[in-house]
Amino acid sequence: MDFELSPSTQELCAAMWDFMHEEVFPAEPVYAAHLAEHGQYGLPPVVEQLKESASRRGLWNLFLPAESGLTNLEYAAIAEISGWSPVIAPEAINCQAPDTGNMEVLHMFGTPEQKERWLEPLLAGEIRSAFSMTEPDVASSDATNIQTVIRREGDEYVINGRKWWSSGAMDERCQVFIVMGKTDPSADTHRQQSMVLVPRDTPGLTIERDLSIFGYHDQHGHAEVVFRDVRVPVSNLIAGEGDGFMIAQARLGPGRIHHAMRAIGMAERALSLMVDRAKSRVAFGEHLSSMGVVQELIAQSRIEIDQARLYVYKTAWLIDQHGAKGARTEIAGIKVAAPAMATRVVDRAIEVFGAAGVSGDTPLAYFYAWARVLRIVDGPDAVHRRSIAREELKRQIARSTAGSR
Repeated sequence: MDFELSPSTQELCAAMWDFMHEEVFPAEPVYAAHLAEHGQYGLPPVVEQLKESASRRGLWNLFLPAESGLTNLEYAAIAEISGWSPVIAPEAINCQAPDTGNMEVLHMFGTPEQKERWLEPLLAGEIRSAFSMTEPDVASSDATNIQTVIRREGDEYVINGRKWWSSGAMDERCQVFIVMGKTDPSADTHRQQSMVLVPRDTPGLTIERDLSIFGYHDQHGHAEVVFRDVRVPVSNLIAGEGDGFMIAQARLGPGRIHHAMRAIGMAERALSLMVDRAKSRVAFGEHLSSMGVVQELIAQSRIEIDQARLYVYKTAWLIDQHGAKGARTEIAGIKVAAPAMATRVVDRAIEVFGAAGVSGDTPLAYFYAWARVLRIVDGPDAVHRRSIAREELKRQIARSTAGSR
C-alpha cells in the first residue's frame, strides 16, 4: 500500500478544508436556528447555498468513481473531512446516505430508463431518496427474514408490508423509495427477495411516523412506512427477480465504508474540541491539559483514531484492488471498529467538557448519539463479528489441515 495521496486528491482535500472552514462550519448555527424556528423537517435554505458552492468548487459526487474518477482510497480522505460536520457537509457535496447507496444501486443495476428518471436527478442533487429494507416485526439484521410481499399481477407488482428506519423518507424532497421484499418465498433462501422502485406519490404508500435517535430528529428523518396494495409497473424492478439479496450486499458494502470514513472525521473533531477545552479550562489551579488523567484521554484517542484510519485505508485499498467481495471481512471489521472508536473518543471529550458536553452548546451530544447508532445501522456489531469469526475459523481450519500433511 502507498499512503501518499495523489496530487489531485491532495488538491481536493485542500479544497474541502477550505469549504469546511469558509462555509460549512459557519453554516452550522444558521442551519440549527432555521430548524428551531421552522420545525425539524423544513430544509434550511443554507443547504442549497452550500450545494451550489460545492458544485462550483468541484466537490460533487466524489463518492462514485464513475463520476469523480477517485478510487475508494482517495475518497476516504475526503469523506473523513466531511465527517467533521456529519449533518451538513455530506449533503453539501452530494455524498449523503442513503442517497449514495441508492445511486450506486441505480448505477450498477438500473435500466437506462431508471437511470434517466431517478439517477440523473439524484446525481444533480435535485431530489432525495429512501431505502426501505428494515422491518419492525422481524430481525432484519438477517435480511432473509424480510416479510414484505412483492407479488406480480400482470404488468404490475403489488407491494404489501411495513418498514421502518427508512432513512431520508421524512424529507419533502424524497421522491423515490427502493423497497426490498419477497417475490418468491419458495425459492432458495437468498433468491426469494427482490427490489423495486416506488415513487413517493404512489397510492397506498403511507408514512406513519418519524423515529428519533436518542431524541434527535435529523432533518431527513427515519420513517416507519406502510405499503398497502401499492402498485408499480414491472419496469420498476431493479435487476431481476430474486436479485434483492445480492443487490443489498452490493449496496451495503460501500455504504459501510463511507460511514466508517465519516466516523473518523467525527472523532477527529471531538478530539480537537477536547484538546481546546483542556488547554483553556482551569480546575484546581491548573489547566486540564497539564493533568495526567486528561493527557491519557487525549493520547488514547489519538492512538485509536489513527488505528481505525489505517484499517479503513486498508479496506478501501482492498476494494479498489479486488472489489467489495475481496474485502468482505475487512468491511465488516471497520464497520465494528470505526463507530466503536468514535463512541469512545466522543465520550472522552464529553468527560473533559463536563456538563457542557451533554448540552446542545457543542456537537458532542449529537456525535455520541450518532456514533452509537452507527453500531446498528447497516448491520449491528454482533452480526459483523459473526461474519468475521466465520471467516477466521475457515482460515484456521485451512491452516491446520495444511500443516497436518
